[in-house]
Amino acid sequence: MRERVKPRSGRKIPAVNKVLDALGECDLPRPLVVDLVRRRLSKIRSDSEIPEFEWTVERLHRSLELFRASRLQPLINGTGIVLHTNFGRAPLTPEAMRAVAEIGSGYSNLEYDLATGERGHRAAYIENALALLCGAEAATVINNCAAAVVLIVHHFAVRNGRARATSSKNEVIVSRGELVQIGGGFRIGEIIEATGAILHEIGATNKTTLDDYKRAIGPRSAMVLKVHRSNFVMSGFVESPSTAAIAALARKKRIPFVEDLGSGAVGWTERFNVAEHEPMPSEALKAGADLVCFSGDKLFGGPQAGIIAGKKRFVTALKREPLFRALRCDKLCFAALQATIDLHLNRASAKIPAIALLQVSEEELRNRAAAIKTGLIDLPLQIAVGRSMARPGGGTLPKSTISSVTIEILPKHCSPVELAARLRSAAPPIIGYIANDRFKLDLRTILPHQDDAVVDAIRAACTK
Repeated sequence: MRERVKPRSGRKIPAVNKVLDALGECDLPRPLVVDLVRRRLSKIRSDSEIPEFEWTVERLHRSLELFRASRLQPLINGTGIVLHTNFGRAPLTPEAMRAVAEIGSGYSNLEYDLATGERGHRAAYIENALALLCGAEAATVINNCAAAVVLIVHHFAVRNGRARATSSKNEVIVSRGELVQIGGGFRIGEIIEATGAILHEIGATNKTTLDDYKRAIGPRSAMVLKVHRSNFVMSGFVESPSTAAIAALARKKRIPFVEDLGSGAVGWTERFNVAEHEPMPSEALKAGADLVCFSGDKLFGGPQAGIIAGKKRFVTALKREPLFRALRCDKLCFAALQATIDLHLNRASAKIPAIALLQVSEEELRNRAAAIKTGLIDLPLQIAVGRSMARPGGGTLPKSTISSVTIEILPKHCSPVELAARLRSAAPPIIGYIANDRFKLDLRTILPHQDDAVVDAIRAACTK
Protein backbone atom coordinates (compact mmCIF):
# COMPACT_ATOMS: atom_id res chain seq x y z
CA MET A 1 0.00 0.00 0.00
CA ARG A 2 1.22 3.49 -0.88
CA GLU A 3 1.53 5.67 2.19
CA ARG A 4 -0.96 8.57 2.01
CA VAL A 5 0.46 11.65 3.71
CA LYS A 6 -0.31 15.30 4.05
CA PRO A 7 1.74 18.27 5.24
CA ARG A 8 1.81 18.63 9.00
CA SER A 9 -0.18 21.87 8.84
CA GLY A 10 -3.19 20.10 7.33
CA ARG A 11 -3.63 17.08 9.61
CA LYS A 12 -3.45 16.60 13.37
CA ILE A 13 -1.67 13.76 15.12
CA PRO A 14 -4.41 11.48 16.53
CA ALA A 15 -4.81 11.05 20.27
CA VAL A 16 -3.68 7.78 21.87
CA ASN A 17 -7.19 6.90 23.06
CA LYS A 18 -8.65 7.45 19.60
CA VAL A 19 -6.13 5.04 18.07
CA LEU A 20 -6.74 2.47 20.82
CA ASP A 21 -10.50 2.64 20.18
CA ALA A 22 -9.91 2.12 16.45
CA LEU A 23 -7.68 -0.89 17.11
CA GLY A 24 -10.46 -2.60 19.10
CA GLU A 25 -10.02 -5.60 21.37
CA CYS A 26 -6.58 -7.23 21.55
CA ASP A 27 -5.41 -10.33 23.42
CA LEU A 28 -2.09 -8.71 24.32
CA PRO A 29 -1.64 -7.00 27.72
CA ARG A 30 -3.02 -3.48 27.40
CA PRO A 31 0.17 -1.76 28.71
CA LEU A 32 2.09 -3.31 25.80
CA VAL A 33 -0.49 -2.13 23.28
CA VAL A 34 -0.51 1.39 24.71
CA ASP A 35 3.30 1.50 24.64
CA LEU A 36 3.37 0.41 21.00
CA VAL A 37 0.80 3.05 20.04
CA ARG A 38 2.66 5.79 21.88
CA ARG A 39 5.94 4.88 20.20
CA ARG A 40 4.29 4.92 16.77
CA LEU A 41 2.71 8.32 17.42
CA SER A 42 6.00 9.64 18.76
CA LYS A 43 7.67 8.62 15.52
CA ILE A 44 4.96 10.44 13.55
CA ARG A 45 5.67 13.61 15.56
CA SER A 46 9.28 13.49 14.43
CA ASP A 47 8.33 13.12 10.75
CA SER A 48 7.76 16.05 8.43
CA GLU A 49 4.49 14.61 7.13
CA ILE A 50 1.53 13.00 8.90
CA PRO A 51 -0.10 9.87 7.38
CA GLU A 52 -3.84 9.39 7.20
CA PHE A 53 -5.51 8.06 10.34
CA GLU A 54 -6.68 4.82 8.66
CA TRP A 55 -3.17 4.11 7.41
CA THR A 56 -1.76 4.61 10.92
CA VAL A 57 -4.29 2.19 12.40
CA GLU A 58 -3.58 -0.36 9.67
CA ARG A 59 0.16 -0.22 10.32
CA LEU A 60 -0.42 -0.58 14.06
CA HIS A 61 -2.60 -3.65 13.46
CA ARG A 62 0.28 -5.18 11.51
CA SER A 63 2.79 -4.23 14.21
CA LEU A 64 0.61 -5.87 16.85
CA GLU A 65 0.38 -9.04 14.76
CA LEU A 66 4.17 -9.20 14.46
CA PHE A 67 4.57 -8.47 18.17
CA ARG A 68 2.09 -11.21 19.06
CA ALA A 69 3.93 -13.69 16.82
CA SER A 70 7.15 -13.07 18.76
CA ARG A 71 5.63 -14.50 21.96
CA LEU A 72 6.88 -17.96 22.94
CA GLN A 73 4.34 -20.44 21.58
CA PRO A 74 4.15 -24.04 20.41
CA LEU A 75 4.57 -24.86 16.72
CA ILE A 76 4.56 -27.90 14.47
CA ASN A 77 7.95 -28.84 13.07
CA GLY A 78 7.72 -30.18 9.53
CA THR A 79 11.34 -29.53 8.60
CA GLY A 80 12.67 -33.04 9.14
CA ILE A 81 15.27 -31.82 11.65
CA VAL A 82 14.53 -33.64 14.90
CA LEU A 83 16.65 -31.66 17.37
CA HIS A 84 16.00 -28.27 15.81
CA THR A 85 17.87 -25.64 17.83
CA ASN A 86 15.59 -22.80 16.64
CA PHE A 87 12.56 -24.80 17.78
CA GLY A 88 13.81 -25.65 21.28
CA ARG A 89 15.60 -28.92 20.48
CA ALA A 90 14.22 -32.01 22.27
CA PRO A 91 10.48 -32.07 23.03
CA LEU A 92 9.87 -33.15 26.62
CA THR A 93 8.16 -36.38 27.61
CA PRO A 94 4.66 -36.40 29.13
CA GLU A 95 6.33 -37.63 32.33
CA ALA A 96 8.61 -34.59 32.34
CA MET A 97 5.71 -32.22 31.70
CA ARG A 98 3.70 -33.73 34.55
CA ALA A 99 6.70 -33.31 36.83
CA VAL A 100 7.11 -29.67 35.79
CA ALA A 101 3.42 -28.99 36.46
CA GLU A 102 3.51 -30.69 39.87
CA ILE A 103 6.70 -28.97 41.02
CA GLY A 104 5.99 -25.59 39.45
CA SER A 105 2.43 -25.22 40.72
CA GLY A 106 3.36 -25.36 44.42
CA TYR A 107 6.19 -25.79 46.90
CA SER A 108 8.78 -28.57 46.72
CA ASN A 109 11.69 -30.06 48.66
CA LEU A 110 14.19 -28.37 46.35
CA GLU A 111 16.66 -27.75 49.18
CA TYR A 112 14.88 -29.40 52.10
CA ASP A 113 15.73 -32.74 53.76
CA LEU A 114 12.44 -34.47 54.58
CA ALA A 115 14.22 -37.00 56.81
CA THR A 116 15.90 -34.49 59.12
CA GLY A 117 13.58 -31.52 58.72
CA GLU A 118 16.55 -29.31 57.92
CA ARG A 119 18.04 -27.64 54.87
CA GLY A 120 18.97 -30.26 52.31
CA HIS A 121 21.19 -30.63 49.26
CA ARG A 122 19.83 -29.40 45.92
CA ALA A 123 19.60 -32.11 43.23
CA ALA A 124 20.91 -34.97 45.40
CA TYR A 125 18.69 -37.56 43.71
CA ILE A 126 19.47 -36.29 40.21
CA GLU A 127 23.24 -36.25 40.81
CA ASN A 128 23.27 -39.82 42.16
CA ALA A 129 21.09 -41.07 39.31
CA LEU A 130 23.23 -39.33 36.68
CA ALA A 131 26.42 -40.77 38.16
CA LEU A 132 24.94 -44.27 37.88
CA LEU A 133 23.71 -43.65 34.33
CA CYS A 134 27.11 -42.34 33.21
CA GLY A 135 29.22 -44.87 35.08
CA ALA A 136 30.84 -42.03 37.02
CA GLU A 137 31.95 -41.48 40.61
CA ALA A 138 29.87 -38.29 40.76
CA ALA A 139 27.85 -35.92 38.59
CA THR A 140 26.20 -32.52 38.70
CA VAL A 141 24.08 -30.24 36.52
CA ILE A 142 24.22 -26.59 35.44
CA ASN A 143 22.25 -24.61 32.87
CA ASN A 144 23.88 -25.70 29.58
CA CYS A 145 26.93 -27.42 28.10
CA ALA A 146 28.72 -24.18 27.18
CA ALA A 147 28.39 -23.13 30.82
CA ALA A 148 29.85 -26.50 31.83
CA VAL A 149 32.94 -25.77 29.73
CA VAL A 150 33.20 -22.29 31.26
CA LEU A 151 32.94 -23.65 34.81
CA ILE A 152 35.50 -26.41 34.22
CA VAL A 153 38.01 -24.11 32.52
CA HIS A 154 37.51 -21.43 35.19
CA HIS A 155 38.24 -23.97 37.92
CA PHE A 156 41.33 -25.61 36.44
CA ALA A 157 42.90 -22.79 34.44
CA VAL A 158 41.87 -19.56 36.14
CA ARG A 159 40.91 -19.93 39.79
CA ASN A 160 43.39 -22.74 40.57
CA GLY A 161 46.13 -20.95 38.65
CA ARG A 162 45.74 -17.87 40.81
CA ALA A 163 45.73 -19.96 43.99
CA ARG A 164 49.13 -21.41 43.25
CA ALA A 165 52.43 -19.71 43.95
CA THR A 166 52.59 -18.77 40.30
CA SER A 167 49.56 -17.79 38.27
CA SER A 168 51.05 -18.91 34.95
CA LYS A 169 49.43 -22.37 34.97
CA ASN A 170 46.51 -21.21 32.87
CA GLU A 171 46.79 -22.87 29.44
CA VAL A 172 44.07 -25.10 28.03
CA ILE A 173 45.34 -27.51 25.38
CA VAL A 174 42.94 -28.13 22.48
CA SER A 175 43.47 -29.66 19.05
CA ARG A 176 42.98 -27.23 16.16
CA GLY A 177 40.72 -29.81 14.56
CA GLU A 178 38.33 -29.54 17.53
CA LEU A 179 37.88 -25.76 17.75
CA VAL A 180 34.24 -26.04 16.82
CA GLN A 181 31.71 -23.26 16.41
CA ILE A 182 28.37 -23.95 18.05
CA GLY A 183 24.99 -22.31 17.40
CA GLY A 184 24.69 -18.54 17.33
CA GLY A 185 28.31 -17.99 16.33
CA PHE A 186 29.87 -19.05 19.64
CA ARG A 187 33.26 -20.72 19.28
CA ILE A 188 34.96 -23.04 21.75
CA GLY A 189 38.17 -21.04 21.59
CA GLU A 190 36.39 -17.79 22.39
CA ILE A 191 34.48 -19.43 25.25
CA ILE A 192 37.77 -20.60 26.76
CA GLU A 193 39.42 -17.21 26.38
CA ALA A 194 36.38 -15.46 27.87
CA THR A 195 37.15 -17.17 31.19
CA GLY A 196 40.61 -15.58 31.30
CA ALA A 197 42.41 -18.80 30.39
CA ILE A 198 44.97 -19.08 27.58
CA LEU A 199 44.03 -21.23 24.60
CA HIS A 200 46.93 -23.43 23.50
CA GLU A 201 46.16 -24.76 20.02
CA ILE A 202 48.04 -27.85 18.89
CA GLY A 203 48.34 -29.89 15.70
CA ALA A 204 46.88 -29.00 12.32
CA THR A 205 43.26 -28.64 11.32
CA ASN A 206 43.12 -32.14 9.90
CA LYS A 207 45.85 -33.95 11.81
CA THR A 208 46.76 -33.93 15.50
CA THR A 209 48.98 -36.63 16.96
CA LEU A 210 49.74 -37.80 20.48
CA ASP A 211 53.22 -36.28 20.08
CA ASP A 212 51.54 -32.88 19.62
CA TYR A 213 49.97 -33.30 23.06
CA LYS A 214 53.27 -34.45 24.56
CA ARG A 215 55.12 -31.42 23.27
CA ALA A 216 52.40 -29.04 24.40
CA ILE A 217 52.15 -30.17 28.04
CA GLY A 218 54.43 -28.06 30.20
CA PRO A 219 54.63 -25.92 33.34
CA ARG A 220 51.89 -23.57 32.07
CA SER A 221 49.43 -26.35 31.19
CA ALA A 222 46.30 -26.39 33.33
CA MET A 223 44.24 -29.03 31.51
CA VAL A 224 43.70 -30.91 28.27
CA LEU A 225 40.30 -30.47 26.61
CA LYS A 226 39.03 -32.81 23.92
CA VAL A 227 35.96 -31.57 22.03
CA HIS A 228 33.82 -34.04 20.15
CA ARG A 229 33.20 -32.97 16.54
CA SER A 230 29.48 -33.31 17.01
CA ASN A 231 28.39 -30.80 14.36
CA PHE A 232 30.82 -31.42 11.50
CA VAL A 233 32.84 -34.19 9.87
CA MET A 234 36.42 -34.44 8.63
CA SER A 235 37.51 -37.11 6.18
CA GLY A 236 40.53 -37.90 4.06
CA PHE A 237 44.03 -37.29 5.42
CA VAL A 238 42.99 -36.93 9.07
CA GLU A 239 44.23 -38.21 12.40
CA SER A 240 43.44 -37.67 16.06
CA PRO A 241 44.44 -39.75 19.08
CA SER A 242 41.83 -41.69 20.99
CA THR A 243 40.39 -40.68 24.34
CA ALA A 244 42.26 -43.57 25.97
CA ALA A 245 45.62 -42.44 24.53
CA ILE A 246 45.16 -38.83 25.64
CA ALA A 247 43.92 -39.94 29.06
CA ALA A 248 46.99 -42.12 29.61
CA LEU A 249 49.30 -39.24 28.68
CA ALA A 250 47.44 -36.75 30.88
CA ARG A 251 47.55 -39.17 33.81
CA LYS A 252 51.31 -39.63 33.34
CA LYS A 253 51.83 -35.85 33.22
CA ARG A 254 49.42 -35.33 36.17
CA ILE A 255 47.19 -32.91 34.32
CA PRO A 256 43.36 -33.04 34.23
CA PHE A 257 41.79 -34.36 31.05
CA VAL A 258 38.22 -33.30 30.16
CA GLU A 259 36.10 -34.35 27.19
CA ASP A 260 33.18 -32.27 25.90
CA LEU A 261 30.85 -34.83 24.28
CA GLY A 262 28.12 -32.37 23.38
CA SER A 263 25.40 -34.66 22.01
CA GLY A 264 24.26 -36.33 25.22
CA ALA A 265 23.96 -39.85 23.85
CA VAL A 266 23.64 -42.33 26.73
CA GLY A 267 22.56 -45.20 24.48
CA TRP A 268 23.83 -46.69 21.25
CA THR A 269 23.02 -44.39 18.34
CA GLU A 270 23.17 -47.35 15.98
CA ARG A 271 19.58 -48.10 17.11
CA PHE A 272 18.49 -45.22 14.85
CA ASN A 273 19.53 -47.32 11.83
CA VAL A 274 22.63 -45.21 11.21
CA ALA A 275 26.23 -46.39 11.10
CA GLU A 276 27.55 -43.33 12.92
CA HIS A 277 28.37 -43.75 16.60
CA GLU A 278 28.14 -40.89 19.08
CA PRO A 279 30.49 -41.49 22.05
CA MET A 280 28.73 -42.01 25.38
CA PRO A 281 29.82 -40.57 28.75
CA SER A 282 30.38 -44.07 30.12
CA GLU A 283 32.76 -44.87 27.25
CA ALA A 284 34.85 -41.71 27.70
CA LEU A 285 35.08 -42.14 31.48
CA LYS A 286 35.97 -45.82 31.14
CA ALA A 287 38.71 -44.80 28.67
CA GLY A 288 40.23 -42.55 31.33
CA ALA A 289 38.72 -39.04 31.03
CA ASP A 290 38.64 -37.26 34.39
CA LEU A 291 35.46 -35.37 33.51
CA VAL A 292 32.94 -35.31 30.68
CA CYS A 293 30.23 -32.78 29.91
CA PHE A 294 27.26 -32.95 27.56
CA SER A 295 23.89 -31.38 26.79
CA GLY A 296 20.61 -32.40 28.40
CA ASP A 297 18.39 -31.29 25.49
CA LYS A 298 19.92 -33.17 22.58
CA LEU A 299 20.03 -36.98 22.31
CA PHE A 300 19.50 -37.17 26.07
CA GLY A 301 15.99 -35.90 25.33
CA GLY A 302 15.50 -33.64 28.35
CA PRO A 303 15.48 -29.91 29.15
CA GLN A 304 18.36 -27.53 28.43
CA ALA A 305 21.11 -28.45 30.87
CA GLY A 306 24.85 -28.97 31.05
CA ILE A 307 25.65 -32.32 32.65
CA ILE A 308 29.08 -32.91 34.17
CA ALA A 309 30.21 -36.37 35.27
CA GLY A 310 33.48 -37.94 36.35
CA LYS A 311 35.83 -38.15 39.31
CA LYS A 312 34.23 -37.24 42.61
CA ARG A 313 37.01 -34.93 43.79
CA PHE A 314 36.72 -32.82 40.65
CA VAL A 315 32.91 -32.66 40.68
CA THR A 316 32.98 -31.69 44.37
CA ALA A 317 35.52 -28.96 43.65
CA LEU A 318 33.41 -27.57 40.79
CA LYS A 319 30.37 -27.36 43.06
CA ARG A 320 32.35 -25.28 45.55
CA GLU A 321 33.11 -22.65 42.92
CA PRO A 322 31.23 -19.35 43.44
CA LEU A 323 30.48 -19.44 39.71
CA PHE A 324 28.56 -22.69 40.19
CA ARG A 325 25.71 -20.89 41.93
CA ALA A 326 25.36 -18.43 39.06
CA LEU A 327 25.08 -21.31 36.58
CA ARG A 328 22.85 -23.71 38.49
CA CYS A 329 19.45 -24.91 37.27
CA ASP A 330 16.06 -24.04 38.72
CA LYS A 331 13.37 -26.38 40.06
CA LEU A 332 11.55 -26.69 36.71
CA CYS A 333 14.68 -27.87 34.92
CA PHE A 334 15.39 -30.35 37.73
CA ALA A 335 11.83 -31.69 37.57
CA ALA A 336 11.98 -32.33 33.82
CA LEU A 337 15.50 -33.72 34.01
CA GLN A 338 14.64 -36.07 36.87
CA ALA A 339 11.75 -37.60 34.92
CA THR A 340 13.96 -38.00 31.83
CA ILE A 341 16.77 -39.66 33.80
CA ASP A 342 14.31 -42.12 35.32
CA LEU A 343 13.17 -43.19 31.84
CA HIS A 344 16.77 -43.84 30.80
CA LEU A 345 17.49 -45.85 33.94
CA ASN A 346 14.27 -47.85 33.52
CA ARG A 347 15.29 -48.65 29.93
CA ALA A 348 12.19 -46.82 28.70
CA SER A 349 13.99 -44.27 26.53
CA ALA A 350 11.67 -45.15 23.61
CA LYS A 351 9.10 -42.96 25.41
CA ILE A 352 11.35 -39.92 24.97
CA PRO A 353 9.97 -37.98 21.95
CA ALA A 354 13.31 -37.21 20.29
CA ILE A 355 14.36 -40.85 20.45
CA ALA A 356 10.92 -42.05 19.34
CA LEU A 357 10.98 -39.70 16.32
CA LEU A 358 14.40 -41.01 15.29
CA GLN A 359 13.20 -44.61 15.52
CA VAL A 360 9.72 -44.47 13.97
CA SER A 361 9.42 -46.72 10.92
CA GLU A 362 9.01 -45.42 7.39
CA GLU A 363 5.92 -47.61 7.01
CA GLU A 364 4.19 -45.84 9.90
CA LEU A 365 5.09 -42.46 8.43
CA ARG A 366 3.71 -43.47 5.04
CA ASN A 367 0.40 -44.60 6.59
CA ARG A 368 0.05 -41.25 8.35
CA ALA A 369 0.89 -39.40 5.13
CA ALA A 370 -1.82 -41.29 3.26
CA ALA A 371 -4.39 -40.30 5.89
CA ILE A 372 -3.35 -36.63 5.70
CA LYS A 373 -3.55 -36.71 1.90
CA THR A 374 -7.08 -38.14 2.10
CA GLY A 375 -8.10 -35.30 4.42
CA LEU A 376 -6.97 -32.74 1.82
CA ILE A 377 -8.16 -34.44 -1.34
CA ASP A 378 -10.96 -31.96 -2.10
CA LEU A 379 -8.80 -28.81 -1.89
CA PRO A 380 -7.50 -26.76 -4.85
CA LEU A 381 -3.97 -28.10 -4.71
CA GLN A 382 -1.80 -30.88 -6.02
CA ILE A 383 -0.72 -33.14 -3.19
CA ALA A 384 1.62 -36.11 -3.19
CA VAL A 385 3.41 -38.35 -0.73
CA GLY A 386 7.17 -38.22 -1.23
CA ARG A 387 10.42 -39.38 0.30
CA SER A 388 13.07 -37.38 2.09
CA MET A 389 16.11 -37.74 4.31
CA ALA A 390 15.57 -36.35 7.82
CA ARG A 391 18.44 -35.28 10.07
CA PRO A 392 19.01 -35.72 13.81
CA GLY A 393 20.04 -32.05 14.16
CA GLY A 394 21.26 -30.24 17.24
CA GLY A 395 24.87 -30.78 16.20
CA THR A 396 24.56 -34.57 16.59
CA LEU A 397 25.35 -37.36 14.15
CA PRO A 398 26.45 -34.92 11.42
CA LYS A 399 27.12 -37.66 8.85
CA SER A 400 23.77 -39.37 9.32
CA THR A 401 20.44 -39.04 7.57
CA ILE A 402 17.31 -41.11 8.19
CA SER A 403 14.83 -42.02 5.49
CA SER A 404 11.52 -40.22 5.92
CA VAL A 405 8.21 -39.38 4.26
CA THR A 406 6.89 -35.99 3.14
CA ILE A 407 3.61 -34.39 2.22
CA GLU A 408 4.34 -32.35 -0.93
CA ILE A 409 1.93 -29.59 -1.89
CA LEU A 410 1.57 -27.41 -4.98
CA PRO A 411 -1.28 -24.93 -4.39
CA LYS A 412 -3.31 -23.79 -7.41
CA HIS A 413 -4.34 -20.33 -6.22
CA CYS A 414 -1.16 -19.12 -4.56
CA SER A 415 2.56 -19.79 -4.62
CA PRO A 416 4.32 -22.29 -2.32
CA VAL A 417 5.98 -19.29 -0.65
CA GLU A 418 2.59 -17.74 0.10
CA LEU A 419 1.26 -21.06 1.44
CA ALA A 420 4.30 -21.33 3.72
CA ALA A 421 3.63 -17.82 5.03
CA ARG A 422 -0.03 -18.60 5.68
CA LEU A 423 0.86 -21.76 7.61
CA ARG A 424 3.39 -19.83 9.70
CA SER A 425 0.51 -17.60 10.81
CA ALA A 426 -1.71 -20.56 11.73
CA ALA A 427 -2.50 -21.51 15.32
CA PRO A 428 -0.30 -23.36 16.01
CA PRO A 429 2.20 -22.24 13.34
CA ILE A 430 3.32 -24.98 10.96
CA ILE A 431 6.86 -24.80 9.60
CA GLY A 432 7.90 -26.71 6.51
CA TYR A 433 10.27 -26.03 3.62
CA ILE A 434 10.19 -25.42 -0.13
CA ALA A 435 12.01 -27.68 -2.58
CA ASN A 436 11.46 -28.33 -6.29
CA ASP A 437 8.72 -25.66 -6.33
CA ARG A 438 6.70 -27.62 -3.78
CA PHE A 439 5.87 -26.87 -0.16
CA LYS A 440 6.89 -29.89 1.90
CA LEU A 441 6.21 -31.20 5.40
CA ASP A 442 8.43 -33.98 6.74
CA LEU A 443 6.38 -36.31 8.94
CA ARG A 444 9.33 -37.61 10.95
CA THR A 445 9.34 -34.41 13.00
CA ILE A 446 5.56 -34.06 13.24
CA LEU A 447 4.19 -35.77 16.34
CA PRO A 448 1.36 -38.22 15.52
CA HIS A 449 -1.23 -36.31 17.57
CA GLN A 450 -0.53 -33.21 15.45
CA ASP A 451 -1.71 -34.74 12.14
CA ASP A 452 -5.29 -33.42 12.49
CA ALA A 453 -3.99 -29.91 13.24
CA VAL A 454 -1.89 -30.06 10.05
CA VAL A 455 -4.95 -30.96 7.98
CA ASP A 456 -7.05 -28.22 9.57
CA ALA A 457 -4.35 -25.58 9.06
CA ILE A 458 -3.82 -26.45 5.39
CA ARG A 459 -7.58 -26.40 4.77
CA ALA A 460 -7.82 -22.98 6.42
CA ALA A 461 -4.84 -21.66 4.45
CA CYS A 462 -6.43 -22.75 1.17
CA THR A 463 -9.65 -20.86 1.91
CA LYS A 464 -7.93 -17.50 2.47
